[in-house]
Amino acid sequence: MPLRLIFMGTPDFSVPTLLELVAHGHEIVAVYTRAPKPGGRRGLQLQPTQVEEAARKLGVPVLTPKTLKTEQALEEFRAFDADAAVVVAYGMILPQPILDAPKLGCYNLHASLLPRWRGAAPINRAIMEGDAESGVMVMKMDVGLDTGDVAMAERLAITDSMTAADLHDRLSRLGADLMVRAMAALARGGLQLKKQSEDGVTYAAKIDKAEARIDWSKPARAVLRHIHGLSPFPGAWAELDNARVKILRCELAEGSGAGTPGAVLNDKLTIACGEGAIRIIELQREGKGRMQAAEFLRGAPVSPPMRFG
Repeated sequence: MPLRLIFMGTPDFSVPTLLELVAHGHEIVAVYTRAPKPGGRRGLQLQPTQVEEAARKLGVPVLTPKTLKTEQALEEFRAFDADAAVVVAYGMILPQPILDAPKLGCYNLHASLLPRWRGAAPINRAIMEGDAESGVMVMKMDVGLDTGDVAMAERLAITDSMTAADLHDRLSRLGADLMVRAMAALARGGLQLKKQSEDGVTYAAKIDKAEARIDWSKPARAVLRHIHGLSPFPGAWAELDNARVKILRCELAEGSGAGTPGAVLNDKLTIACGEGAIRIIELQREGKGRMQAAEFLRGAPVSPPMRFG
C-alpha cells in the first residue's frame, strides 16, 4: 500500500531516496528543503538544492521555510495530511509538534551505525578514525540528536582505498534501498523498532577546516585515513615549496624505508610518515584543478630532499 509522504532533504546524498520512494509508488505530497543560496561563477545567482531540483522535475510542491517552530509552519505541515515524513540530511532540527504531525511518525536515514557517530559528519569521522565498517540506519525520530529508536540497518566495509566521496555515494544508494524497504514495512504495519544502545555513543562533530592540515608524524595508515576522510572537501593539505597542496587520494607504500616525517622518498610522490609511508595518487595545487600524480609531476618534478610540511 503506498503512503502519503513528506520528504525532507537537502544535498545530493538525499536524492536517491526521494527518487526510489517515487519509483516504488509512494505519493510525495511535499518536499521540504533548505532555501536556495547564492552561487554560480560570480556568487550572485541563487542555487536551489539538489533535492529541490529533483522535486521540481517530479512536479512535487517544494517548501523552503527558514524555521519549523512557528504556528504557521506547523499548520502548513499538518495540512498535507501525511502518513509519515522521510528525513534525509535535511539540515534543520524538527521540533516536537512537527515530529508528532504525521500519523505514523517521522523517519530519518542516518549514515552511520548508531549509536556510533551521531551528528553532522558521520561519513568523514568513520574514515578518519579508522573504522572497519560503516552503514545506514532508519530510525523513528525523537527530539534528541540521532537518538531515536532504530528500525532497520545495512552495513558496509570501509577499505583503505575509500574516500569520503566514495563512501558517501555507496551509502546514499544503500540508504535509498533501505528506506524503501522500511516504508514498505511501515505501510503493512510490520516495522519493528529497537531502542539504541547507550554503549558506544560517539558524536561526529562538523568538520573544521582547521583540522585539515596533515600531521606527517602520525603512522602511515592514520595519515591515509585522515586524507581520505577529508576528500574531496575540505581536502587535507600540506605545504610544498611554500605552496599549499591538497592531497585527495593516496595508498600505503609497502616496504618504504624510514625518513623524516613529510620527506619525499623518491620521484613517485612517496612521502615518509611517523611510521611507514604513503604514495600520493591524486592531488590539487591551490587554485588549480585536481590531477593524477603523474600529471602533477610532469609540471612540477618532486624528488628528495624535498619535504611536505
